[in-house]
Amino acid sequence: MAKKGVLEGQAALVTGASSGIGAGICLAFAREGAKVGINFHSDKDEADALVAKIERAGGEAIALKADISDEAQVAELYKRFVKRFGRVDIAVANAGIQKDAPLTNMTMAQWNQVIGTNLGGVFLCAREAVRRFIEQGESPVSKARGKIICMSSVHDRIPWAGHVNYAASKGGIAMLMQSIAQEVAVHRIRVNAISPGAIKTPINKDAWSTPKARKKLLQLIPYGRIGEPDDVAQAAVWLCSDAADYVTGTTLYVDGGMCLYPGFADNG
Repeated sequence: MAKKGVLEGQAALVTGASSGIGAGICLAFAREGAKVGINFHSDKDEADALVAKIERAGGEAIALKADISDEAQVAELYKRFVKRFGRVDIAVANAGIQKDAPLTNMTMAQWNQVIGTNLGGVFLCAREAVRRFIEQGESPVSKARGKIICMSSVHDRIPWAGHVNYAASKGGIAMLMQSIAQEVAVHRIRVNAISPGAIKTPINKDAWSTPKARKKLLQLIPYGRIGEPDDVAQAAVWLCSDAADYVTGTTLYVDGGMCLYPGFADNG
């Protein structure tokens, strides 16, 4: 008898999921038996390819276009997802952008775009998920009524010159996540965050794609390797499984030790 996946029968919506960490999470969730909603903003071809890959492996998935910084589009995203799968058990607010500039050159538009997507988008996705979880009632497939993962970054702790909008958005996620978790725990809804370090994704390709860049980056990672999307995806699987049922309001750092202040490893 085949072993059932730890997310068997659950329906999981992942934002910003057509590539990188989001795509890795979708694949890992599907391997564990979840039906997956792959939200994308612009790259339909990549999202469709990911759906096809999951379906070839025997899973269920749907590609759903939406700008997660837009309130009406987020509501419609969940509506279409629930229409397809009947309910939502897991929401991963993963979508994020960078608009980098030195502080003195950063425009208000760059600030608002990053805060609106990276922080506002998490708020909108979490709010809609909680509304759905409460409306659905007790879950037939999970100990928790619903699970939310807010995707953050080591830059919720590590300052990042030249990226003040991005770092501020990730720092905001930490308190947003904890406050939501505190508020909804009474409903048996679990809310956590994952803060990845250096992961090989398209958004940071310049930091790892050449030998020189790779060597420089590895100086910041005590564990001696750059992370893969599946490193984050496996953490997401665990946080959304019943094995983590007593875990809420916490941030799991998946960073190879980047937050351990590697510059002090030789006694400073």
